Amino acid sequence: MCLYLVLVLSVFLSIIQAVDRSNFKTCDQSAFCSRQRAMKPGQSSYRALLETLELSDSHLTVQLLNNNNKVLLLLELYRLQGNMTRVKINELKPVKPRYEVPDVLITDPPTELMSVVAQDEHRVVLSLGGEDWRLILSAQPFRLDIMEGPQVLLSLNSRGLLAFEQLRIQGEEAEEEVDQPGMWEETFKTHADTKPNGPSSISLDFSLPGVEHVYGIPEHADGLRLKNTDGGDPYRLYNLDVFQYELFNPMALYGAVPVLLSHNTHRTMGLFWLNAAETWVDVSSGQGSSEVPQTDVRWISESGIIDVFIMLGPRPNDVFTQYASLTGTQAFPPLSSLAYHQCRWNYNDQEDVSAVDQGFDEHDIPYDFIWLDIEHTDGKRYFTWDNNKFPQPKDMLQGLLDKRRKMVTIVDPHIKVDSSYKIHTEIRSRGYYIKNKDGGDYEGWCWPGNAGYPDFTNPEMRKWWASMFAYGQYEGSMENLYTWNDMNEPSVFNGPEVTMHKDALHGPWEHRDVHNLYGFYVQMATAEGQIQRSGGLERPFVLTRAFFAGSQRYGAVWTGDNAAEWGHLKMSIPMCLSLGLVGISFCGADVGGFFKTPSAELLVRWYQAGAYQPFFRAHAHLDTPRREPWLFGPDNTALIREAVRQRYTLLPYWYLQFYHAQRTGQPVMRPLWVEYPEDIATFSIDDEFLIALQPGEDDALAQTNSPPVSSGVTAYLPGNGEVWYDVHTFQRHDGAQNLSIPVTMSSIPVFQRGGSIICRKNRVRRSSSCMENDPYTLYVALDSQGNAEGELYIDDGHTFKHETDKQFIHRRLSFTANSLSSSDLSPDSQFPSASWVEQVNILGAQKPDAVTLTTTDGGESSVEFAFDPDTAVLTLRKPGMNAGVNWTLHLR
Repeated sequence: MCLYLVLVLSVFLSIIQAVDRSNFKTCDQSAFCSRQRAMKPGQSSYRALLETLELSDSHLTVQLLNNNNKVLLLLELYRLQGNMTRVKINELKPVKPRYEVPDVLITDPPTELMSVVAQDEHRVVLSLGGEDWRLILSAQPFRLDIMEGPQVLLSLNSRGLLAFEQLRIQGEEAEEEVDQPGMWEETFKTHADTKPNGPSSISLDFSLPGVEHVYGIPEHADGLRLKNTDGGDPYRLYNLDVFQYELFNPMALYGAVPVLLSHNTHRTMGLFWLNAAETWVDVSSGQGSSEVPQTDVRWISESGIIDVFIMLGPRPNDVFTQYASLTGTQAFPPLSSLAYHQCRWNYNDQEDVSAVDQGFDEHDIPYDFIWLDIEHTDGKRYFTWDNNKFPQPKDMLQGLLDKRRKMVTIVDPHIKVDSSYKIHTEIRSRGYYIKNKDGGDYEGWCWPGNAGYPDFTNPEMRKWWASMFAYGQYEGSMENLYTWNDMNEPSVFNGPEVTMHKDALHGPWEHRDVHNLYGFYVQMATAEGQIQRSGGLERPFVLTRAFFAGSQRYGAVWTGDNAAEWGHLKMSIPMCLSLGLVGISFCGADVGGFFKTPSAELLVRWYQAGAYQPFFRAHAHLDTPRREPWLFGPDNTALIREAVRQRYTLLPYWYLQFYHAQRTGQPVMRPLWVEYPEDIATFSIDDEFLIALQPGEDDALAQTNSPPVSSGVTAYLPGNGEVWYDVHTFQRHDGAQNLSIPVTMSSIPVFQRGGSIICRKNRVRRSSSCMENDPYTLYVALDSQGNAEGELYIDDGHTFKHETDKQFIHRRLSFTANSLSSSDLSPDSQFPSASWVEQVNILGAQKPDAVTLTTTDGGESSVEFAFDPDTAVLTLRKPGMNAGVNWTLHLR
């Protein structure tokens, strides 16, 4: 199904450069990146020693020889189930083990048999299943090609950019490498980085013939389609605390997911580079040897091994399924977390929280969560409360619970060094802090002042951290208190690039090896703590700023410290779309912008756009004026109220999307090309998106409005032969056209695709939990053949009982041959629901003579209806059937 959210942002951007670039490295300032990038395409120095080839039931191994320094590498090739290939390259005999990323893969990927179909002294041809799928291993120079028939789908090391700096003992370095800068130590500003085993970087190139469009590798404040990096910096993946980031820049931001997707009209593929060290990605688009388009991608990482998964699609949804089989799917969130969140740095005290809470009621604006930033704590000591400002936190939480609302408090992973602070003393006594290069506890400067940093790569530390969320440990906490993990890149104010020194130690590993995993582990431990505190019954909600591949399993992310500018509003769309493509669907941006002060128009437009993004939270900096929704005059309050209320009416639809995302790995918020993979016009669109239900069924398209005082926008409605309905006016439009849409301050272009059925709850109350038993209204949008399909999913909204006890309702809704029916998609599940269907709106209908309802007991009754000939909308009033039973409505 699909709300085609045509969130059109045709913006004239004036980008204000606020970030201090001098705090962050360019490739030229990174010794390993500049060293690797100086290596130009040409014939590779590596050859495969085919005489060492060994083939087992699970994989193939062969040694690679560097002809220049005679160092041997070990290549491992795996054919994985689900049309994937895994390539691993490591030193054959390293002086010490190199880091291999743990915990990100949900299981050891199952393999399939790989067989040799041809071999000579120059190459080996391997079968990848089927008659046409081949992997060709060429010996001199080493190269891999994946073929489908005569077509090369992907080549590895075809440009000869494989590089693997071997670990060594100082004094034994090769003669030609002695004078290269930064091999054993490098300095950035005043910070020295020592490398006891010398340089350890790796590099590998991939060529994609026939490909012009590549996507992914978040997080960057850039367009959806990745740009050519020739002549500029590569895209950087290195989790950093970037103050008010720039737009259209390949600089690293808060999270890193090393997954890239390629797409053309024939095929979608993916590359998953499983490496947690600082990584740079070069993208070069042009023509290949046969004058067809080609994109070359080069990955450069500072340490670790080469471990890459090649996901061969061929369709976009296949790639999503393949990646989900490796790293898992989006966690199924509590329904309330899909509602509206009100946040600020900071709500001052309990009275302030109560006043804001009351303000929402007085202005009839629903919300589910109110958030407290760092000032709620006792001197930035996390797991505590400021006794002067929040003397009775349980009373405050109980007051929210009485209204069926919730709270989020911030719990950051930098711990104030204070001998009277229990969290610090326990971590220190247990030896759970990260160590500096000399073996002492690593300390840096952050919000509390001098702080230690727990080693979340240690499973014992994660287990202890999780235990701190128990109600008996986190004093003042209750079941309606949830968690926000910020500053978990980790942020170190006085560290190099505002983060941790790379030569800090996590047990046997340097921080350079694990850096991009730190936030992943913090969120993992926090989510586990929330689950444990309820005895495994309740689903967690944890927001994180830093993330990595697999973070989708533990909660939500947001796009960090944006600004109150039209450009940042527009950029929120491609940033979240990019995250959805790599598995992280639960994404949003700070509504209104974190820094600066939005105009009333910008704030209204941001609420209208944010209401159609998965994570919907307003947030603002400490130094900005207050901006609760009712502070901008009654007209703007009414517009914001309507935007938030629209979100609440669509909560059943959003919840269904996340149910499917958790089951299938398909993104909730999708670029148009995902559902229209042969429509070239969609390949570069990133100001429109689909809210998707499941493969092949998207129901809503949205586009966001700007610049200021925009009186109209142009939206591309995809799909030749399809129809789209404006959700506000129910006007019907044909697909495959650029549609000019008049826009007012009260409207945002949103379309429902013909052929879909969307379930709403139109009785909006003060929180989502208050709407639990309210009735549904069905919006049936007929396609050109007069048919439509949809689904409805219901459970208790907050526990794991849908998994453990099969307590849920999952219905198929189908309109065909002038009949609308509801049937059970999960007959072995059960869940009691008091909700019923109070109205059905059929878009693109004709007036019937009569409407009758048939139920499972054989009863038949007439249904009142009204038909509007101007809009072709048929409204069936109060048919009255329970949402969880079989029924059929007949139009006669």
